[in-house]
Amino acid sequence: MSKRSRFTIIMIVLAVCFWFLWPSISWYCLTPKDEQSLALGSLEKIKDYTTVKAQEDLNSLVKLAEEKGDAVLDASYDYLVKAAEKNYKAEAKAYKALGQEAPAVPDVLTVTDVLRAFSSSAEISSVIEGKYRDKILKAKKRYNNSVKLGLDLSGGMNVIVRADLDAALKAQKDSGEEVVDEALFKKDAMAQAIETLTGRIDKFGLTSPVIRQQGDDRIYIEIPGAADSESVNTIIMGKGILNFRLVDEEATNAFNAYFQSNPSQVFTADGKLMNPEIIPADCEIFGLYRKDDYGLDERIGYLAVKKEIALDGKHVKSAQVSRSNTSNQIEVNFILDTEGADIFADFTGAHVHERLAIVSDDKIKSAATINSKIAGGQVALTGGFSSEEAMSIQKVLQTAWLSVPLEVESQQVVGASLGAQAIRQGEMALLTGLILVFGFMLLFYLGAGFNAVVAQILNMYIMFSILSAFNLTLTLSSIAGMILTVGMSVDANVIIFERIKEELKNGKSRAAAVVSGFDNAFWAIMDSNITTFIAAAFLSKLGNGSIQGFAVSLAIGVCSSVFTALVVSRLMFDFQTDVIGKKNMSISWRLK
Repeated sequence: MSKRSRFTIIMIVLAVCFWFLWPSISWYCLTPKDEQSLALGSLEKIKDYTTVKAQEDLNSLVKLAEEKGDAVLDASYDYLVKAAEKNYKAEAKAYKALGQEAPAVPDVLTVTDVLRAFSSSAEISSVIEGKYRDKILKAKKRYNNSVKLGLDLSGGMNVIVRADLDAALKAQKDSGEEVVDEALFKKDAMAQAIETLTGRIDKFGLTSPVIRQQGDDRIYIEIPGAADSESVNTIIMGKGILNFRLVDEEATNAFNAYFQSNPSQVFTADGKLMNPEIIPADCEIFGLYRKDDYGLDERIGYLAVKKEIALDGKHVKSAQVSRSNTSNQIEVNFILDTEGADIFADFTGAHVHERLAIVSDDKIKSAATINSKIAGGQVALTGGFSSEEAMSIQKVLQTAWLSVPLEVESQQVVGASLGAQAIRQGEMALLTGLILVFGFMLLFYLGAGFNAVVAQILNMYIMFSILSAFNLTLTLSSIAGMILTVGMSVDANVIIFERIKEELKNGKSRAAAVVSGFDNAFWAIMDSNITTFIAAAFLSKLGNGSIQGFAVSLAIGVCSSVFTALVVSRLMFDFQTDVIGKKNMSISWRLK
């Protein structure tokens, strides 16, 4: 391989690694601490923060307009000025369509001009909130794409949950349903169990939980920060309650009228009615929800539903989203088992033109009107759903028919102080290892040792880049794997340098000794690193937890160290020989 080819490959690798590493750099080095704290919070907390900040900024603007309406907003409000200019252009276009002349708009918008561009204070607040929301969610995305600290470094809780897929399969067969592909059923059941857990834990308001499948039937959950173990276990083990209930329109209207006139005297702090007598004894009040811009359930109103359950979610066999053949509207189709079909047919026949609510975890996800008796067990929900709304309802329905028994196998809590101490110890161990290795290479191999030091620095750079690229978590065991890699990777340089020294002792020139040294050392380096990689691969596959973290970082280090030793170090020797024109080799105290 020519020097130009090596140089091109190295530049491409370094550029790609920087691209991989940039989210970690921007998160840990360029994102302010207060912004990090906000981004690490739950979506609910982010929404609360942006709502409050938007209201504060709006109040400040209104006050400024009252005191000095002809003032020009500073650069921090450029986004709002642009939105105002867009509204003025839309207004001018509307006037033009009517054949009328639009009001003149000044070249420089004052505070009053900006506020006048919006139809209501709610519209202004929405624009301001969007600015804060986008900023924090971008920071959250940077965090999600960066190298994360494991619980042993950041503190928090980890839980391993076992999903009883065999019990779920048996329950499906006992219900009389045929399972064509058992492997596919288990895969779908596992995916839905993870989806359900994610929804439950996010709803709890925890900080950026990590939830991933481990093996065939286990789910690994990491919850950084302080979390109540009992509350977490309750959420994990809690059953996803799904049922269908009849909406009481008269009670709903009466409740909404009461709520509008007494908004602060309806619910207690824990969400219970202060005065249960405002609705009939056979009814309950639940919020009606939809997904907002944050991906959260947003309450858009309240409905009074009957306490009596019309149909339990356990009767739902499958659910999918499709388009109607007649209206081409998006609809959610689900199929009921035999018992559920009979119950649903009798109920819908008795309540035509009434609304039926889908209740999941005490939230109403949809309330559709019963147009006619629904027999046969095949149900189509319509109502002008968007794709996102339909998919949300489908997931709610799937929670019932892919119910998987869950069991907490292990649970570990790590304090934040222990995590901070572990970070300091890990950093000190890694730094000490690097200094000792670098010092040995420079003292023993002189100028050639400098090439090894540069190769080691690039080796660490590539390792962290790969960790960032695959969103891997940095733990104490991962740091241990890196430290071991540092010691092992210089072994390749030692083999190469010793081969070069042998060739120099035989009287070869610098250029010939470098070529022969690298050629003779190639297979010795490859053999040792391949065997190490095989061991790391088996550890990664068969191990879990800290063993797996150690194996992954070791495997990454093996690959990157081979590249830096054989490609980077070789290019440095050739550059010194062919470009700088060195004739002698600084590689030993005994060779001149």
